[in-house]
Amino acid sequence: MDERLMKRCIGSPVPEWDMAHRLSIEGAVGPNIQDFGTIFKINSTYMDVTEPSLLEKQWSAAAILIGIAGICIGPYMYWLTEVRYPYAASTVGDLFALAISLIFVFIVWKFGRDLFFALRRRPIRFQRGERKLYAIRKRRFFAKPGQGDVVWEIPWSKDSIFCLHRERSTFGELFHIRHYTVDDRGNVTQVFSIGREWMPEAEVELALAQWNYWCYYMNDGPNGLPKPMLFHTEDETPRESFLFSLYGVGMDAPAIWRIIMMPFVLVFTVMRILTNATCRDPVWPDAIQRVSAVVPDDPYAEPRTGTPVGWGETVLARRRGDYPINPKARVDGWTGEQDGERHAAVWLEKPGIESRSAARV
Repeated sequence: MDERLMKRCIGSPVPEWDMAHRLSIEGAVGPNIQDFGTIFKINSTYMDVTEPSLLEKQWSAAAILIGIAGICIGPYMYWLTEVRYPYAASTVGDLFALAISLIFVFIVWKFGRDLFFALRRRPIRFQRGERKLYAIRKRRFFAKPGQGDVVWEIPWSKDSIFCLHRERSTFGELFHIRHYTVDDRGNVTQVFSIGREWMPEAEVELALAQWNYWCYYMNDGPNGLPKPMLFHTEDETPRESFLFSLYGVGMDAPAIWRIIMMPFVLVFTVMRILTNATCRDPVWPDAIQRVSAVVPDDPYAEPRTGTPVGWGETVLARRRGDYPINPKARVDGWTGEQDGERHAAVWLEKPGIESRSAARV
């Protein structure tokens, strides 16, 4: 989901469904611990995590391309009526053509300004020592030395509002993990999502396992965590852009479907490459860099030499047997429903259900 659409929540209370499906930072919310492709890097000090737009920027960029084509409709109509068929010219027609172009200009400006000439990625840093999340939200064009980009700070505490959000779309129900900041009256002042999206409802099991993964890291550290699904690259190559676009039409899609969709995949790839070319890497403020120092011999610092990074390298490493397929762990002491999918269904049906595990994650 485009995060700019979340701004409709600003100034209103947290949605009732979201509050009913609030996520605790203290206890497990399901029987499994697993990452599903949300991590850039991890060490004993911090873990950098994605937000959904990283995986979806090619779709948004393609929509902007359509918007730019829409802007051209007005000039084309003007040419038709004023040059090609001058007998059809009229002031009303010219104003109509201008209005069409202005509408598309507004759409392109509103949804393209944070996509082009912005940031290639907006990592969310889980900082264990500070017990905080640092989320880069926006490019700062005129930063002072050491100021870096715009960052929101969120305390990792039981008072912070993390929840599973449900969004109804043309393609069905989407779910993602959100954080809300509220004022004294309970109205939302800031909102952003973490990780990736899941659909349909059957994948809520995966979302809960992902939340367990982040909680385990913040509460107990990286020791004992299963390997991430993959480490996303911080230096995206054209091959990675292609794979983002290819897997965007279906991770497990059959070959025939991928062949049919290949023209669209290539368009998405070009748009993703173009988007990255107009943007720059994020810059952390010096204050955050200082508290994020990693010791040289940190045994949990990944990715390191020999660790595959990105879709391409990780897929090849799995085929060679050098990287685990579907790595996950079980929550110690879990006493609830042992089947993750059945537990997720119960968790959704009973709003506000608390953790059924006495174990700390």
